[in-house]
Amino acid sequence: MKATLQFLGGAGTVTGSKYLLQSGNTRVLVDCGLFQGFKQLRLRNWARLPVEPSSIDAVVLTHAHIDHSGYLPRLVRDGFRGPIYATAATCDLCEVLLPDAAHLQEKDADFANRHGFSKHHPALPLYTAADAADALKLLEPVPDGGPQPVAGPFAARFDPAGHILGAAIVTIGFGGRRIVFSGDLGRYDNATMVDPTPIRQADWLLVESTYGNRRHDGADPEDALAAAINRSAARGGTVIIPSFAVGRAQTLMFHLRRLKDSRRIPDLPVFLDSPMSVDASELFCRDHRAHKLTASQARAACSVARYVHTPDESKALDTNPMPKVIISASGMATGGRVLHHIKHYAPDPRNMILFAGFQAGGTRGDAMTAGAETVKIHGQYVPVRAEVDNLQMFSAHADCDEIMRWLGGFESPPRETFVVHGEPAAADALRHRVEEELGWSCHVAEHGETATLE
Repeated sequence: MKATLQFLGGAGTVTGSKYLLQSGNTRVLVDCGLFQGFKQLRLRNWARLPVEPSSIDAVVLTHAHIDHSGYLPRLVRDGFRGPIYATAATCDLCEVLLPDAAHLQEKDADFANRHGFSKHHPALPLYTAADAADALKLLEPVPDGGPQPVAGPFAARFDPAGHILGAAIVTIGFGGRRIVFSGDLGRYDNATMVDPTPIRQADWLLVESTYGNRRHDGADPEDALAAAINRSAARGGTVIIPSFAVGRAQTLMFHLRRLKDSRRIPDLPVFLDSPMSVDASELFCRDHRAHKLTASQARAACSVARYVHTPDESKALDTNPMPKVIISASGMATGGRVLHHIKHYAPDPRNMILFAGFQAGGTRGDAMTAGAETVKIHGQYVPVRAEVDNLQMFSAHADCDEIMRWLGGFESPPRETFVVHGEPAAADALRHRVEEELGWSCHVAEHGETATLE
């Protein structure tokens, strides 16, 4: 049985993951993410896929992050009507993330139209809340393990990947053969998430390479977080933490709770200002079996922050001069309420903008951590005089050594390993290590490439 694999996203970049499996007339899309970062990448979100969405029989999601799930409403809007298979926790998170992503699309388009800074007249959202609601109706939760029949000859197995709630390493079997999609691999010995599941066999493998050329700082994350907050507090400043709503926000609150309980930081008020982060935190507390913490530990961690629900409550944070910590989405400062906080707090050198993980090229987070003196927000250039730091040890992605550790669990080499989900330098560095250290056949997948699996 012959199949093909086409790389429609997540190749040559860390975002937009979309991998199309086809055998005969059966088509399955693994992941359906938004491109983020550089404008030339974001424009791909607006281009028609090279395959008609209505011809896709099913979608399989590795996890809920927007760069893996955020294109689903557009896919449905353009004609897809099949099932979307994912773990139960991923389905729960999609019910939070996709409506929020649609709301931000609509809100940003409206803001651009009201303030006239868009080159498009009128500015339109990529998709609407109604499109997101239609996509959610197609979700089909499946248990860990499997196999789960998907479409035609394809069946999927979901094994925990760590990373975030519900994240899975997906193995798709067909005709007695297996293709493994690593999804986003989590860290080993993470404080809150489980280790990535070892996989023993694959005929073909897609492995992420977000940190394919980097090792995470070995410093203790709580030491680093405490030092950053104490520096800002000593100046009488406020700490703004742009944070991914799912996973990162909850991990940060876990460590902030420990730091406060041990009195290693001042008893500053902590605010969680992101409706999506609030909802994700409730899921984190409810679904404690999907992470390492007990129900009481999860609830204690999330209770360190005051939840901010309304826009007026969010705006009030910028008129309150009290030193504080504000955790707000998005993690790369690409949208959401955190932009308003950065506009207000970045010009003051007493304050701190504290990132906590990977910053994709072309994002405001990437620019600020590289030392940009100004950043454009809502059509205006905002001076950046606040201290900017990035605690990359909080990343939920495996670093290059951890990826190699996971690859070392295979009992025999795959026929071919495709390196995906990484910037070019990171992807090629991982390819080199896989070839040199493991002796595997390996290459970096290119956007639009089609591989024959036979």
